[in-house]
Amino acid sequence: MNRHLGVVVRVAAVVLLVVGAAAGYQLGKGRHVEPLRASASVDLMQAEADEAQLLKARQNQHVAARAWQREAETEAAGKAAAEAKSAAGKAHALAQRVVAKKAEDKAKKDNATVPYNGPIPTSCKEFTGNRATGCALMLEAGFAIDQFPCLNNLFNKESGWNHRAANPNGAYGIPQAFPGSKMSSVADDWKTNPATQIKWGLGYVKGKYKTPCGAWSHWQSAHSY
Repeated sequence: MNRHLGVVVRVAAVVLLVVGAAAGYQLGKGRHVEPLRASASVDLMQAEADEAQLLKARQNQHVAARAWQREAETEAAGKAAAEAKSAAGKAHALAQRVVAKKAEDKAKKDNATVPYNGPIPTSCKEFTGNRATGCALMLEAGFAIDQFPCLNNLFNKESGWNHRAANPNGAYGIPQAFPGSKMSSVADDWKTNPATQIKWGLGYVKGKYKTPCGAWSHWQSAHSY
């Protein structure tokens, strides 16, 4: 009986040793879980770092894209402003040319010599322009050809035979009528028609001095007539 009990105890001790060893082995296996968990944490941190770096890279790309867009918009706006300025300058220059052309055309029209349609006598052929007209009209008014040198000197001194000659005091035209509007008694075109002005001047000379030589004689002493 006692020997049998001893065997049982020895068997039980062996079993306990085996069970303890197995338990120790299993416990040892459990202790290897912690390093695995540490490795997973490292991988997670690396993934988070990579994601943060990717996000930063995308933000930088977005900032660069916006800066490029602003630069492109600024460049486009500057180009548009330059084109608009150029177009405005061309329009202004064109407007100035149009105004200048109108002024030139008006001046030409105002200064145009209205041609004398009457005949120019042979005795007046040596003269041209307003002088030829004056010579013909003087003969038509009844004066002899020998009076023309006096009339020529008189109107040379007054206006140089310029039908647009204007004096600041209001005298105007070839005979320097004062005021010029007096010549409207001959015709309404007194501002531009030398024939109208000469006709008025001859009438004035005839009425006040009888002849062109009488008017010229007075002018030489008084410097007016």
